[in-house]
Amino acid sequence: MCGIIGYIGQRKPLPVLMEGLKRLEYRGYDSAGLALIGHDGRLEIRRASGKLHNLEEALRRAPADGWYGIGHTRWATHGRPTEENAHPHRDCRGDTVVVHNGIIENYLELKEELTARGHVFGTETDTEIIPHLIEECFEGSLEEAVRRAVARLRGVFAIAAISRLDPGKIVAARQGPPVVAGVGEQEYFVASDIPAILNSTRDVFFLEDGDMAILTPEGVRLADFAGRPVQRPLSRILWDPVLAEKGGYRHFMLKEIYEQPRAVRDTIVNRVGQESGRIFLDEMQISPAQFAAFREVKIVACGTSWHAALAGKYMIERLARVPTEVDYGSEFRYRDPLVGPETLTILISQSGETADTLAAQREAKRKGSPTLAICNVMGAMMAREASGVLMTHAGPEIGVASTKAFSAQLAALFLLAMYLAEVRGELGAAESRELARQLLAVPGKMERLLAETEPYDELVRSLFRASNFLYLGRGIHYPIALEGALKLKEVSYIHAEGYPAGEMKHGPNALIDENLPVVVIATADPGDPASLQRLEKTLGNIEEVKARGGRVVAIVTEGLDAAAARSDFAIRVPAAPELLLPLLEVIPLQLLAYHIAVRRGCDVDQPRNLAKSVTVE
Repeated sequence: MCGIIGYIGQRKPLPVLMEGLKRLEYRGYDSAGLALIGHDGRLEIRRASGKLHNLEEALRRAPADGWYGIGHTRWATHGRPTEENAHPHRDCRGDTVVVHNGIIENYLELKEELTARGHVFGTETDTEIIPHLIEECFEGSLEEAVRRAVARLRGVFAIAAISRLDPGKIVAARQGPPVVAGVGEQEYFVASDIPAILNSTRDVFFLEDGDMAILTPEGVRLADFAGRPVQRPLSRILWDPVLAEKGGYRHFMLKEIYEQPRAVRDTIVNRVGQESGRIFLDEMQISPAQFAAFREVKIVACGTSWHAALAGKYMIERLARVPTEVDYGSEFRYRDPLVGPETLTILISQSGETADTLAAQREAKRKGSPTLAICNVMGAMMAREASGVLMTHAGPEIGVASTKAFSAQLAALFLLAMYLAEVRGELGAAESRELARQLLAVPGKMERLLAETEPYDELVRSLFRASNFLYLGRGIHYPIALEGALKLKEVSYIHAEGYPAGEMKHGPNALIDENLPVVVIATADPGDPASLQRLEKTLGNIEEVKARGGRVVAIVTEGLDAAAARSDFAIRVPAAPELLLPLLEVIPLQLLAYHIAVRRGCDVDQPRNLAKSVTVE
């Protein structure tokens, strides 16, 4: 989410860094800064809160120059979006500076340890401990000091560091967020995203977790955190910006499925107080008092976003105890909806430009309802017209079948449900802290789930010739069944239908035979009696399908094996609270749809007759 850029070469670095920062603006940010080191060893730092024009103004008032440098756009996670908290951050002596994207989970214990040894900290950020650690580890070599410092860090991070004690060198390290190193004509770059440097070079190294890049005027060296040399292919990026973002994956859809942990992490981390459990929502013209006073919520969306909205209904009603209705954007304004000042109308759209949803937003506003937009594109029309905005920070989504944007929407809705519950007094401090802890653990669980690739080979061989699929779920898992069916329809052209599991006896049972695969979401929260009771009912549905010769694919929770024992195939997801399970359940459904579509020879990124953003009615 934060943007990183670094440059060393023949050109003046300041224009290169500023151009890179501008190309990273789409990621969202609340402050920016840069650091330059000159041939004389002089280190200059300029920082500003707000947009890049504020940094440009700071540079106009106090010009800076140097030989090489690093820059950063920050989205606040620890500490307010102020100039003092903006990156780069420096050590005690002012010799070393660091820019950072990510979360340092053990920063408090490291800060206490460093403070006890005499270090003085001037900001509220977790990032500031990194240059202090580098200072303690420094013995003449910046890369060695960085290597020893990152060994002390827990969490996810991408960093770039420079030091006047070891001049002519930029050291970058990756553990989680992306880092690329670019190779130009006698000039070298480091960035968090290809667009930041694509105007200067097509040749990049993609760093992997545990990689470091050392940039000097002579070139780029790669090593691991143990100091051993690493060989990575130098990738040639084509000028087509769409192709330039594929990053080695066969399809955008697959890449974006695997980007979901990052998308969810970027959506939540800057909004959750890790110690207090409190939720912080910015970009709102709706006051906490107004949030507390709303008597009802309407959520309006289309397609995949509508499925996220359905799941959001369960989250809001369960946590905040506010009656919530969900409408299709294409239907909302045609039914003369009963909304007004006491109604919060939430609009969900990846692009923020969906025509039907925009029309619904304007109808709600016309009737006096404050509107809140959940979208993925800064500056989108929906965001500009809303009273409040909740950006999802999934990053550009190229695949027509939405994947990472959906997960980010679920995460945003959970944040909103928690916030509403907190301001309405429905959620105590201890419960908030526990929910926040569980939410912050979700990206790691998603990564573990994505590492499991074996279940899909046998499944796809067995199922890819099927003509029809049925997807079943109960409660908050019913919207995920709908989403799973939609994904299969979109990319494989197989007819699929999502259905409430409890409605099987009211029609769908007539469809079941040996040719119909039935995908059942049979998960539960092991610590929640109501969730386990729901699972018992779903087990009965599995028995009904098996009794009629149907083939069952079950999505089950690790450690709860009853559903797996009754099914032909089972895919296990990590345990989580009931309201967070959808973030895990949807991943195997996306992968199943993707692999079946590939096996059938379909164009998964650009399915026939579909567009990414529906900007006409």
